[in-house]
Amino acid sequence: MTKTRPKYLDPLRIRLPIPGLISILHRISGLGLFLFLPLLLWLFQSSLTSPDSYVRYRGAFANPLVKLILIGLLWAFLHHLLAGLRFLALDLHYGTDLPTARATSWAVLVTTIVLTAVLGAWLW
Repeated sequence: MTKTRPKYLDPLRIRLPIPGLISILHRISGLGLFLFLPLLLWLFQSSLTSPDSYVRYRGAFANPLVKLILIGLLWAFLHHLLAGLRFLALDLHYGTDLPTARATSWAVLVTTIVLTAVLGAWLW
């Protein structure tokens, strides 16, 4: 008997396990850091050229939309760091059994959210 398979893949209907979600978020956060880090480094370098440019950039970073983007980048950095450490441990064969892998995935997710909330509140 042939199985009827869907002709398309609906990502909203797939129930992804938490380690898979952490993996996908790790890739998304890495992409965000890759795209925005050169811009942030350029802004940082140009803000150091004179006191006037520092005041101008400080005023730009007072905008709530810019602060929201910075909090998003903060999440991306924290998630990429913690998930990367988790993947490094997995590569060294620590926590490879299913219950530990799920527990460390939840730990990465919760820790990232808590640290982003605390540091984002301080940033705001």
